[in-house]
Amino acid sequence: MTSAREINFTPNEVILAASLELSNKSWKIALQDGQREKPSIYTVTDESPAGRLAHVVSVIEQCREIWGLKGAPVVVSYEAGQDAFWIFRQLTKLGYTTLVVDPASIPVERKSRRAKTDRLDAIRLVSCLRAWLRGERDRMQVVTPPSADDEAQRHMARERGDLQKEIGQHRDRMRKWLRTVGCWDVVGGDFAQRLADGTLRCPDGQPLPAPLTRRCQHECERLALVERQLAALEKTLIDSLPAATQERIAHLKKLKGVGEVGAMRLGLELFWRDFDNRRQVGACVGLVPQPYDSGDSRVDQGISKQGNRKVRALLIEMAWMWLRYQPDSALSKWFAHRTSGTGPNKRGKRIAIVAVARRLTIALWRYLKDGVVPEGALLKTR
Repeated sequence: MTSAREINFTPNEVILAASLELSNKSWKIALQDGQREKPSIYTVTDESPAGRLAHVVSVIEQCREIWGLKGAPVVVSYEAGQDAFWIFRQLTKLGYTTLVVDPASIPVERKSRRAKTDRLDAIRLVSCLRAWLRGERDRMQVVTPPSADDEAQRHMARERGDLQKEIGQHRDRMRKWLRTVGCWDVVGGDFAQRLADGTLRCPDGQPLPAPLTRRCQHECERLALVERQLAALEKTLIDSLPAATQERIAHLKKLKGVGEVGAMRLGLELFWRDFDNRRQVGACVGLVPQPYDSGDSRVDQGISKQGNRKVRALLIEMAWMWLRYQPDSALSKWFAHRTSGTGPNKRGKRIAIVAVARRLTIALWRYLKDGVVPEGALLKTR
């Protein structure tokens, strides 16, 4: 697992803070050392990613030399987005302390109309960075970047989900096309063969229109390709993972109610990093409550929904499976007690299952970290 990094500076130390506002056409760089009234803003427009990053480094070094900060540390920040973490890795190799910031954690003005440009965003980000370095850690939230290997391994699990989704999309499209001519045949099994033989018929016994048949045949070819890719991926998916990841997956699979797919996705998407406490686990998956309590206004806003939404959806599904296959566990009994008075009302159960998912995530984290089996849970027998 990857742990969060500790970054400490002395209060009186001069630090060159730099923020990057990233866009497709150009990057904005804001630099501030705390001794000037306003930050300096630069724009880089190189076409290649390597050239653009090299231009950023040259601007930083130029400012260090002009401002007399040759030996001062440099801290660079940018918002997490489509560029992911390659900038973080490249700047870290060059010796710069780099922070990847959660965009939703940056405070903004609450005016009905506020100015927003890349230049202003870069200035706001470098101001938050200066405050963060002074110890005001609530000004922004820093993301823990995964290693290059951990990030690359996710693609296999995500590709599996995308292929399964694509298979359903292909079949659903053909089903809808056939219903336009009154054909309700099931799109599955030997559908491609029946389509080629011409055994599919309209309600009046007439064959399918030639353009529709041709379109369905093309769709069947794409479907067959996706099915072959999925079958090949499932054969080599687990074996291609590192030994440490395979060990986490095998450990999770020992619990009843946790299957191979759920264990794999949790091992790759969530438990690649280390957590300090249970609150961090719940906050990472976005299953913590977000109350709004101000004056006489008290509103329950539901859960935060931060972090990986695919993992959050998976945990909700696993919570239902846990109730089914672990009925004697303490978590299942807690759910039964909380929902005993709801009767046929399903809304109370849907609310309670979110709490079950949060508690289950924490229990699985403790199970992997300390080997503590969830209370009352059963392990699979060989």
